[in-house]
Amino acid sequence: MTAQPRLSIGLPVYNGEQYLAESLDALLGQTYEDFELVISDNASTDGTRDICRTYAARDSRIRYIRLSRNIGAAPNHNHVFTECRGELFKWASHDDLYARDLLRRCVEALDERPDVILAHSGQAVIDGDGQVKVPYEYGLATDSPYAPERFRSLLFEPGGDDFYGVMRADVLRRVKPHDSYHHADRTFVAEIVLHGPFHQVPELLYFRRDHPTRAERANPSKRSRCVNLDPRRAGPLHPTPRLLAEYVRGFVTAIRRAPLSPAERRACYRHLAAWMTSRIRPGAGERVEDRDPVEPGGHIAAVDALVAGREGRRA
Repeated sequence: MTAQPRLSIGLPVYNGEQYLAESLDALLGQTYEDFELVISDNASTDGTRDICRTYAARDSRIRYIRLSRNIGAAPNHNHVFTECRGELFKWASHDDLYARDLLRRCVEALDERPDVILAHSGQAVIDGDGQVKVPYEYGLATDSPYAPERFRSLLFEPGGDDFYGVMRADVLRRVKPHDSYHHADRTFVAEIVLHGPFHQVPELLYFRRDHPTRAERANPSKRSRCVNLDPRRAGPLHPTPRLLAEYVRGFVTAIRRAPLSPAERRACYRHLAAWMTSRIRPGAGERVEDRDPVEPGGHIAAVDALVAGREGRRA
């Protein structure tokens, strides 16, 4: 690794001892080696600290940071990015797996295409034992040269986990930091895609692990998911009405902040209005695992109706 690494990998983690070592092995075994791995431990209470310290002692590319208190998953994701130095950046999850050529192929794509601001690869869902369960077909038009088309596709088409792609850090610094409302990762990626096209490496190189302790499954209600994202959201007031307003406002803010022409901005607002109209029917686009088992229907259904079927995974 050079004194100034080309790529920074930010790994926020909380109580990740079950799969952390396996994920670290996959990252440290990459064929592309010019990176730093910054781990931000969100005051874990399990064996996470010992695992991180052991790996940091073995590999100089690792920098381990332990927070004194749990600040929540979303602020921890933002915090680890501020600690990184590379011109390229990637978030990593403590429980996912990565093929050995993932980083190399993504960096090569960014080098070959200066207009591309994010590169990712084909992906599949794996179970707790690392066995492939579901390969994903990437059908989003995020490679379109026309920003409103990229935005429209992200709103209406299922699939994709571009939050974990390799990004140009200077673009990431220009977008609004990741917020802490439910599904804020979708509005966050929406603003990124308005800055430039993405590239999908046509190889299966990223493996997203699904297991019972994954953030979405460990926090089945909207309230618990919000508190996992940010403890400041805990309280007696149910967050659903606030979530609905924040979610829609997140897309509006993304359009307003992005470097678009007036015509492109108007086109994006039209796509957003059409999407909201299409989702207004309760349950439209809802996944079973997204339903709140405590408070079904009502405002809960309204929020799920506005979510196009992807799950936030911040942990």
